[in-house]
Amino acid sequence: MTHAENTNPNEPVSMVANWDKTFAQSNKVEHRKVSFKNRYGITLVGDLYLPKNRGDHKLAAIAVGGPFGAVKEQSSGLYAQTLAERGFVTLAFDPSYTGESGGQPRNIASPDINTEDFSAAVDFLGLQHEIDRNRIGILGICGWGGMALNAVAVDTRIKAVATSVMYDMSRLMAKGLFDSMTPEQRHAALEQLSQQRWTDVENGKPAAGTTNLPDKLPNDANPIMKEFFDYYKVQRGFHARSVNSNSAWTATTPYSFMNFPLMSYANEVSIPVLVVAGEKAHSRYFSEDAFKAIGSKHKELVIVPGANHVDLYDNQAGKIPFDKFELFYKTNLK
Repeated sequence: MTHAENTNPNEPVSMVANWDKTFAQSNKVEHRKVSFKNRYGITLVGDLYLPKNRGDHKLAAIAVGGPFGAVKEQSSGLYAQTLAERGFVTLAFDPSYTGESGGQPRNIASPDINTEDFSAAVDFLGLQHEIDRNRIGILGICGWGGMALNAVAVDTRIKAVATSVMYDMSRLMAKGLFDSMTPEQRHAALEQLSQQRWTDVENGKPAAGTTNLPDKLPNDANPIMKEFFDYYKVQRGFHARSVNSNSAWTATTPYSFMNFPLMSYANEVSIPVLVVAGEKAHSRYFSEDAFKAIGSKHKELVIVPGANHVDLYDNQAGKIPFDKFELFYKTNLK
């Protein structure tokens, strides 16, 4: 194992060399630990997956991010490795301020910087000699679905984008789940966030928010909490570096999402788009509304029968439509 101390806020927290994923390593894929910087100078750490039987010709590539609060050793790595088995060079990366990537303070999210993280991943992929830089796509899972759609609205180098059980985190934080937040509740949330800034600046550091998930599931837990708990807090999906598994976002993390609508320019997205959601996913409305807003004439919405949100995090239920993702990228990254 290798480990780098975080003496520089822009350097990675660590680069663990041994296999520490929540999924088994494939013998069909070559794996490399890599790092690269985004436009803000933050060092990101990723896992690069390459097909072993790739030959000498340049391949199409896909950058994979998400879910929100996860790390590359969880869902994004599984998607990346599986798509590499199917002929693509793929990159699963930890977003700024999380996982093994750099950035201080820890465990904070930004709609701007995290959108940039996708473009930085494209930068990295485009410099690799195994990759045709004119055939790069991205894939966003859960909260990084919204980041991915925001990225392709501005970065014209990306030739195809797919989302899986996407969340629009700006809509969620600004309006609540199912847009249930009243104007009074929104004002109260803004007041709380604003007052928290006084506390943070007086203490010289940001306070941690409420832990995302409890260590023990309460008897009266709602179905959505149980769904996330049954992935992040148990052996199936637990990872020590994951915010959702073992930590909490900073208390002011929602601040910049409250008035930064990620989908503002979805109508300008013109590249091929694949939007995948679960039939029974509580997040399904995010995917369906995003699909309607996307301006591309080359878009497809796939609703996976019987699948809830977390069913598409891993393939425990056998519901991730990898054949569909493979066909989409092979068709549109020619």
